[in-house]
Amino acid sequence: MPLDEDRPSLVLQELIHRMKVRDVMTRAVCTAERQTPLRAVQHLMRDRGISGVPVAEHGRLFGIVSTPDIIRAWEGGIIDEPCQRHMSSRLMVLEEDMPLAFAIRYFGRYTYGRFPVLNREQMLVGILSQRDINRALLRELAHEVRRLETHSGVSAAAGDEENFHKYMLREFPVVRLDFENAGKAANQIRLLLLERNIALRLVRRVAVAVYELEMNLCVHSNGGVLSCLVTNGRAEIIACDSGPGISDIEWACRDGTSTATAWVRSLGFGAGMGLPNVKRVADEFSITSSTGGGTTVRVVVQVGNDGRSGATPAEEACPRHAVPDGRSAP
Repeated sequence: MPLDEDRPSLVLQELIHRMKVRDVMTRAVCTAERQTPLRAVQHLMRDRGISGVPVAEHGRLFGIVSTPDIIRAWEGGIIDEPCQRHMSSRLMVLEEDMPLAFAIRYFGRYTYGRFPVLNREQMLVGILSQRDINRALLRELAHEVRRLETHSGVSAAAGDEENFHKYMLREFPVVRLDFENAGKAANQIRLLLLERNIALRLVRRVAVAVYELEMNLCVHSNGGVLSCLVTNGRAEIIACDSGPGISDIEWACRDGTSTATAWVRSLGFGAGMGLPNVKRVADEFSITSSTGGGTTVRVVVQVGNDGRSGATPAEEACPRHAVPDGRSAP
């Protein structure tokens, strides 16, 4: 069965949200040391066909020399001086664990042609250019389209084409106290599920879970990642953060319990109904946490033909919230 006309664009969006910077970056980085003459850096750039060279020693990044720096060096007669005197030392860098979607926004926001990539120990582990992104996305898109075509044929033969068309994967970084963007993940997932013709009552249950977990990451954690995978008639939502953890999980899952500050409450958040609401709409619910560590919440909602026949009384009782785009939350 041929793919829908909009399937490649949907697959591309899923790839962008699924992939990390480390999946795309160039790991074999050409570097120069601080005492390397600019002339030698120019030769390296010419021979390798690149337009920028990081200045690093033993993995520690000090700066970067780009084509404009070489041009200025020739014009100023300083081409034989050490690059540390004329390199750009105020750098924008990426971290290897960042979602690729973050990196793409960096390229749209800044005029740089490349970004050095650091690991958690702040050591240089790669470099990312727009060419790296384009090459990787084209490669992965070709693989994914072939996989979907194969899967589509199998699904049609098995009479399960409906569930195949409902496949979806999204990942959303959530920043602490970023109320301007809080709720956008829930709205986007709700619209995508509706596009896949999933029943409205089931879409609302998923969106309630996503919204509450998204707000918990924003209000109570140091930030984290929320992901939603829809496949085989199930929507699995995972919210994972890096701290500060929950000391008493049973208490945190009770109605009305909250650690939100007074000013957060003044904004209309932190009423203590987040985790209880998530449990009410979930078919499966689990939470793990460690004090001073991170918290992971996993929720499953059945969205296939075996889903609930209607909303439960508890689900109808879930409060509604205001979300950034002006619509009432799911």
